[in-house]
Amino acid sequence: MTDARAIWQRLETLHALTYFAEESRDAARAAGLKGFWMGYFGFRAAPMGPVDAATVERAVFNFAPAMVARAIPDAWDHASPEALVATRSRAAAAALRRVLPEVDELAGKVNPSLDAVVLSAEPTGPLSAANATLPRPDDPVEDLWQLTTTLREHRGDAHVTLLRESGVDGCEAHHLHAAEHGTPHEILKDSRGWTDHEWAAADARLAARGLVLAGELTQEGHGVRHRIEQETDRRAQIPFDAALDHRQIAHLHGELTRPARVVARGGVIPFPNPMGLELIED
Repeated sequence: MTDARAIWQRLETLHALTYFAEESRDAARAAGLKGFWMGYFGFRAAPMGPVDAATVERAVFNFAPAMVARAIPDAWDHASPEALVATRSRAAAAALRRVLPEVDELAGKVNPSLDAVVLSAEPTGPLSAANATLPRPDDPVEDLWQLTTTLREHRGDAHVTLLRESGVDGCEAHHLHAAEHGTPHEILKDSRGWTDHEWAAADARLAARGLVLAGELTQEGHGVRHRIEQETDRRAQIPFDAALDHRQIAHLHGELTRPARVVARGGVIPFPNPMGLELIED
């Protein structure tokens, strides 16, 4: 496993707590957002400002457009993006402090390194660019969460670009992932709002290209997945190598490992999940 992929697993675990924690759900409701998914899209898209549904759909990529349109732009009628940016980081910090009591100590250890990586990272797409320009929170745990968020969006934007360059759309990307990892289709289809017809059509398109056959990756399909994942790792690694030396990267990896395991085993994040996040082995 490359440095970038291993560290992504750890950063993504800390970041992803926000999607499932009651603190974040309660904060979204208190902000006036209606339902879980308006909270999700409102919080995630807020750094981009009061953008329209098409902009959000292009950025998040693997959600059905109709699902995004049910939440955006209506979310901005309930709460401003600026308010949601502040709300989401406060709620995420509260969840992290509950699940990981030593998170303040962790922030003191890793924030300087993560900050250096973020400062060295060239935006790879709209979400990474928007998050990179946000004001930094004064609270160290909010800052830790925002740093993890900026770096996961940096990796995610690069991955989306590579999928598009490979001619893979958002629904097809789920099929390729499921075929490789055995993730139940229902977790991906239902959580991302695809209809049965859209899901079947994506499968048919991949079969016509010779990438998937009877739910399994073909040799060509494995090749496409491998190239996309390798190049995603390479692009995600660039800011780490620019900001830190090998010893510092290894140290950061070590500091993040136990906290990420504690969060993953805290019962808040489900496994398996639609993000492709896996438990970190002991």
